[in-house]
Amino acid sequence: MIELKNVSKTYQMGDITVQALRDVSLKIEQGEFLAIIGASGSGKSTLMHILGFLDRPDTGAYTVFGEDVAKLKDDKLAILRSNVAGFVFQQFFLLPRTSALENVELPLIYAGKKGLKAKAHEKLEQVELEQRENHTPNELSGGQQQRVAIARALVNDPLVIFADEPTGNLDSKSKEEIMAILEDLNKKGKTIVMVTHEKEMAERAKRIITVFDGKIVSDIKKVKKITLPDGERKLNAAELFARKKTNFWSALLMDHLPQALKSIFSHKMRSVLSMLGILIGVGAVIAMLALGKGAQQSMEARLASLGSNLLMVLPGSSNVGGVSLGAGAVTRFTLSDAEALGKAGGSIKAVSPTVSGRVQVVFENKNWSTRVQGVGVLYSEIRAAKPDFGRFFTEEEVKARTKVAVVGTTVVSQLFGNTDPIGRTIKINRNNFNIIGVLPQKGSTGFQDQDDIVVVPVTTAMYRLLGKVYVDSIDVEALNLDAMADASEQIRQIIIAKHDLKQNELDSFQIRNMEDIQNTMKSMTNTMSMLLGSIAAISLLVGGIGIMNIMLVSVTERTKEIGLRKAIGAQEKDIMLQFLIEAIVMTFGGGIIGIVVGVFIALAMSAFAGWTVVVTSWSIILSTLFSASIGLIFGLFPARKAAKLNPIEALRFE
Repeated sequence: MIELKNVSKTYQMGDITVQALRDVSLKIEQGEFLAIIGASGSGKSTLMHILGFLDRPDTGAYTVFGEDVAKLKDDKLAILRSNVAGFVFQQFFLLPRTSALENVELPLIYAGKKGLKAKAHEKLEQVELEQRENHTPNELSGGQQQRVAIARALVNDPLVIFADEPTGNLDSKSKEEIMAILEDLNKKGKTIVMVTHEKEMAERAKRIITVFDGKIVSDIKKVKKITLPDGERKLNAAELFARKKTNFWSALLMDHLPQALKSIFSHKMRSVLSMLGILIGVGAVIAMLALGKGAQQSMEARLASLGSNLLMVLPGSSNVGGVSLGAGAVTRFTLSDAEALGKAGGSIKAVSPTVSGRVQVVFENKNWSTRVQGVGVLYSEIRAAKPDFGRFFTEEEVKARTKVAVVGTTVVSQLFGNTDPIGRTIKINRNNFNIIGVLPQKGSTGFQDQDDIVVVPVTTAMYRLLGKVYVDSIDVEALNLDAMADASEQIRQIIIAKHDLKQNELDSFQIRNMEDIQNTMKSMTNTMSMLLGSIAAISLLVGGIGIMNIMLVSVTERTKEIGLRKAIGAQEKDIMLQFLIEAIVMTFGGGIIGIVVGVFIALAMSAFAGWTVVVTSWSIILSTLFSASIGLIFGLFPARKAAKLNPIEALRFE
């Protein structure tokens, strides 16, 4: 069944070379009970590790049913450990935070088998421990722990049981119980390879091999011919590799996820500190994106209040700090210019002339300094300023220079408080004006409060309040966004023709496109949002580095556990998946809490600072995916390090 031919193994321990095995040859038949004895350091454990696919020989051949396995890759050796070998260790190597039943189930998970609990219960019943199956190792005696280890070794129905000093740490009663179990298993057809330094235990085996200084010095067979029990058939090499792939969801739900949660909760403070970086990062991302999105929407609302498709015609050159072709000439606009533009048609939809100035407004004993703006009738349409209460003035009132006013909400609060201002009379620069409407609230733009304003007919402002004969600017609304360029050119040609401007005077007026201003402001708010989000994302990266550090510590702490899992059949992908899931669970959990914290911070900023914040679903999804990705990315290196550990070196780790 198993044959070693001229096998040698050498270890390098610092500057010292230790030859553990020297040209060893050995055959083991199916159904044997073999004891390997020898002094400490004789090479007996190394021999068992090679027989059990935990280590590789440096030279020589190792065949199982004629199949050379010495040069197989790690995953192939893992399949052999799952199908052929069942290990019973002197230190038991049971997972500490896991019940006896779950410890026994573990090899079945890696073998991709079904009916885990039933099979595990059956094997615990076989070693007379079914009453203690829900107890953790620290609740079991040494003999009971060893019986759990034997049940775990049997659960996959392996070909060979490898027992490394199975009675070394036990009292005499427990030793007798363990040896009785091994003898009974051998009678049922199991091949037993036991390493021991106790001669009285070795004497109970059917074959005794003595190892000294890396060589087999004696091989005593007490039974000449091995007879398998009825119904126990011999296996072949093909059956040894006929292993199903690990079922991902079964391994995830039965082992990887529960183990990840147990590892996290067993080190609560460390886990909380690790998750804190992710929590702060995700919370900061949510809050900053909410603040940026709120600022963007607020800016868009304020820009919309300036009017859509708006062009502003202003006197003077658009060259700032440059030399004007018109040598400082300025084209002054009058009401007739606005009238001409209003009648032009084409790409021009609506026109409103504007004059403005600072005035004192008085109501009863209250006095307020504000801005007055004289406008045309179409101002409410162009600037989205249709009164929330009352009405706007009419064309007849403009022609008659009527003293009527539409006031902003800031003026209302300063002069009237909570009292309805409609129909009240105020004095503007000692002139009585009747309030006919209240403008919609628009908020602040920069340092200017758009609601601190009084709007009156343009003629009234020019001739009764401000004493102006020219308008300060002309607002022109184009038919649509696509017509903005045509409308601008149409305005230019009308102004040039009406004022008979020469070539060197073309720079004496300017046309500002509000679309350009809006696009610039939107670009600025988008940039601000990205900047705030990027700054917050740095916290996530820092948190990810913290997760990596903790995972590396976890790999070091659980090195023996990793060695055990590999010994019972775990492949590299199984170990990697387990640690990746732990990292993802930690970062995902921190991300979920961070989302709650981020939303709370955003609402707090809105409530206490008065800032506009908007928490969007995509920012929550983005933060969640990003936090899980952080776990995947930063958990990959520790997981790969764990997966690449040599099982023997891991089991020997101190």
